[in-house]
Amino acid sequence: MNLHEFQAKQLLSRFGVPVPQGEVCDSPESAKNTGEQLFKNGARMVVVKSQIHAGGRGKGTFNTGFRGGVKLCKTAQEVYENARAMLGNILITKQTGPDGRLVSKLLVAAAPDIEKELYVAVLLDRAVSKPVLMASTEGGMDIEEVAAKTPDKITKEPIDPVLGLLPYQARKVAAALNLRGELLNQGAKALQGIYRTWWDCDASLVEINPFCIVSTHEGKQTVLAVDAKLSLDDNALYRHPDLQAMRDLAEEAPLEIEASKFNLNYIKLDGAIACLVNGAGLAMATMDIIQHFGGRPANFLDVGGGASQQQVTAAFQIILQDPNVKGILVNIFGGIMDCDVIAKGIVAAVKQTGLKLPLVVRLEGNNVVAGKQTLATSGLTIISGDSMADAAQKVVAAVAGK
Repeated sequence: MNLHEFQAKQLLSRFGVPVPQGEVCDSPESAKNTGEQLFKNGARMVVVKSQIHAGGRGKGTFNTGFRGGVKLCKTAQEVYENARAMLGNILITKQTGPDGRLVSKLLVAAAPDIEKELYVAVLLDRAVSKPVLMASTEGGMDIEEVAAKTPDKITKEPIDPVLGLLPYQARKVAAALNLRGELLNQGAKALQGIYRTWWDCDASLVEINPFCIVSTHEGKQTVLAVDAKLSLDDNALYRHPDLQAMRDLAEEAPLEIEASKFNLNYIKLDGAIACLVNGAGLAMATMDIIQHFGGRPANFLDVGGGASQQQVTAAFQIILQDPNVKGILVNIFGGIMDCDVIAKGIVAAVKQTGLKLPLVVRLEGNNVVAGKQTLATSGLTIISGDSMADAAQKVVAAVAGK
């Protein structure tokens, strides 16, 4: 589950990470009032930031032609005018796709005097099965580009999950960011807060880009998390009702929301061949082989390792709500899953939905003979695939009318 920037900053602040002063606003008037208060408090500039679950907001364009989802303002009136241009309109960025996202909230915050931009993140390193604190002096840039061109500028510090981020490790990373003197202590404390946010919130990613050295009104230097991205592990949300309450359904596709009610992993794509698969790896391979034989997948849909008949029926209903779908490929490998249970679910789903589209089914594994028998005696028009390649070729041909 992704959070908005303002929500991520609220959590970071809870764990002692310094963030810019600001408020979330949902109207031009409240944005103006917040701007006025920030200027009274000594802010020289105020930033207005569109709150959507996508990057590239500053370079985005609204459907009205207004450019930029992040604007620096010198007066409260500028805050008002920019807020009015953003709220209620669609912001299109590289990450949103052509449909864009509706902006219904803004973060209005003090814009600090930035002296240096740094990068900090905490994530799980699956290679060592530990959390890792990543940091770089090249903040504000695409970290993938930094990793590819100048990997020596990225510091990685593995963390023992039992002990947590130890003070000496935090100071080590702070020193690698060229923080010196009082900034070293401030940076180390902030790094420990960032890690605690990741750990205590069961996050999959906490990314601060940029993590900045800024100049205060008194001319002193301090560190500040100027931007923040926080993604939560869906499997741990049951432990955090307060974090579940932060979920913004308006930022999610309706079909993905519906799928989550049945514990289905669904992502809509732009092709014509729907996939119903058990296991994320097999689902990825299924989409690849459809593409290989000239088709285009309409979705990623993983029903999991132990799907029930109810889940299979729900999966079909979700698939059929996509008007672009012209055919369906069911690709099941029964390990834990019983192929006959899946077959009965397919038959029930086809009858319940009145499916008229071409349906190709490939079953393999646990109790596959009984599963194939259930399909064969169902009286339904179901095309059987003997292998992944065979099933993919058949569904591509069926959708093409061959």
